[in-house]
Amino acid sequence: MMKRLKLIMSLALTAIVLPVSTTSVFAAPELNDSTIVPLAKAHAHNDYEHERPFYDALDHGFTSVEADVWLEDGKLLVAHDEADVKPERTLESLYLEPLKQKITQNQGSVYKDKNQDFLLWIDVKSEDVTTYKKIHEQLANYQKMLTKFSRVGVDQKAVTVIISGNRPRELMENQVVRYAAYDGRMDDLDTHASNDFMPVISDNWMKHFSWQGTGEMPKEERDKLNHIVETAHNNGQMVRFWATPDLSLPNRKAVWDELMKADVDLINTDDLSGLQKYLLENDPDPTGQHIKW
Repeated sequence: MMKRLKLIMSLALTAIVLPVSTTSVFAAPELNDSTIVPLAKAHAHNDYEHERPFYDALDHGFTSVEADVWLEDGKLLVAHDEADVKPERTLESLYLEPLKQKITQNQGSVYKDKNQDFLLWIDVKSEDVTTYKKIHEQLANYQKMLTKFSRVGVDQKAVTVIISGNRPRELMENQVVRYAAYDGRMDDLDTHASNDFMPVISDNWMKHFSWQGTGEMPKEERDKLNHIVETAHNNGQMVRFWATPDLSLPNRKAVWDELMKADVDLINTDDLSGLQKYLLENDPDPTGQHIKW
């Protein structure tokens, strides 16, 4: 009887201990992404706040994800607010290593059997120069999968990194080799900045438009939106707005409809399934490259 009790206790302890050590910090879940439609306009704002950063976006066909980054004790930590940083939630563990694993699994692309480029936005929250230098150092370790910008041109790869937030423009402009591009603002629209330095213009929707999707969009605001997109596209740049309505209400769809009509390149959301459903139903050509150099 005593031997039987010892055996039962031993088995119970094994059952408790085993789950702790079976999963690697970089372990990638198996995804059947060959059936997922990559959505060129789908941008996951604050992607890291989802239950499974990067992988939830991938499950919904997103081809653009955004991570806020803080430099703390030599580590690039992902969080919206500095008070929320955790040492295990690093840029490398949540994004760079998972991207590397997916691209290796799929022999060169993020999505299986799909030649679709992918955008990784790094929104710098801490001091610009020191944080960016650490980002550049870390990106260099993953350069085989990253678009490279140099004095001789652009070598486009599966993933293009875009630096947003606190951006050290002078430092980036003077680099001989970069593994990231610069996120422009509306003030940069008419400066004719090269698209191999600034391939995107993005800004706060509410800073430039009063219309929030209720009633008809005013003609002057629709004309302004069309001018922004036309000018950017003539410069070889993409367009993205943040702070657009994002609750699942009729006004959100109205704004998304206008963004689609104007050919805005990326639609910003925290609602992965909502935007996936919208694009599959409303975008006549949901797949496609973001930008070609």
